[in-house]
Amino acid sequence: MEEIAAVYARALFEAARDSGRLDVVREQLDALADVIDGNHSVQVFLFSPYFTTVEKRDALRRMMTGADELVDNFAALLVEKHRMPVIFRIRRVFDELWKEERRLLAVSVTSAVELDERTLAHIGAAIGERTGRTVQLTSAVDPEILGGIVLQVGNSIFDASIRNRLEQLRKHVARG
Repeated sequence: MEEIAAVYARALFEAARDSGRLDVVREQLDALADVIDGNHSVQVFLFSPYFTTVEKRDALRRMMTGADELVDNFAALLVEKHRMPVIFRIRRVFDELWKEERRLLAVSVTSAVELDERTLAHIGAAIGERTGRTVQLTSAVDPEILGGIVLQVGNSIFDASIRNRLEQLRKHVARG
C-alpha cells in the first residue's frame, strides 16, 4: 500500500508543481482527507464495494464543489481505480514531498523549563543556517530531563539533557 500511495502522491505532486498550483492542491487534498477522516458515513460510502463508481464519483463532485480541477480529477481517479482508502497515505507522502520542495525542516526543542522566544529563535536560526532550510520550530517542556535540551531535527535526535548525561555516567560506572 505504501508504494501505491507514493506513486499516486508523486503523480499529483508533479502535476501540481508543473501547473504552479502546489499550495492550492495541498490545501484541498488536506481538506478532502480531513472530511473523509472525520465522517464515518463518508468513509463507508467511499470505501465500500456496494456502491458503484458512478455513485461515488457523483457524490464526490457534489461534495467538492469549487475544488481545483487537479484535485477533482485526482479524487475521481482514486474512486475509479478503487484506491480511495489509500488517500490518507497519499496525503502523508504528498506533505513530505511538499515540505521537501519548500525546504522545510521540522525541529522540536524539549527543555526542563520554558525557554524564552529569543532563545528558541536563536536555536531555530542556527539550525536553519547549518542545514540551509526553513525551520518549523516547536517547543515542549519536560521536567523529567532535569536540565539541558533535547533536539529532534527531522528524524535525528540530539540529547543534551542532564538525564541523558546521568544515564551515560551510570552505564559507564556499571561497566567499570
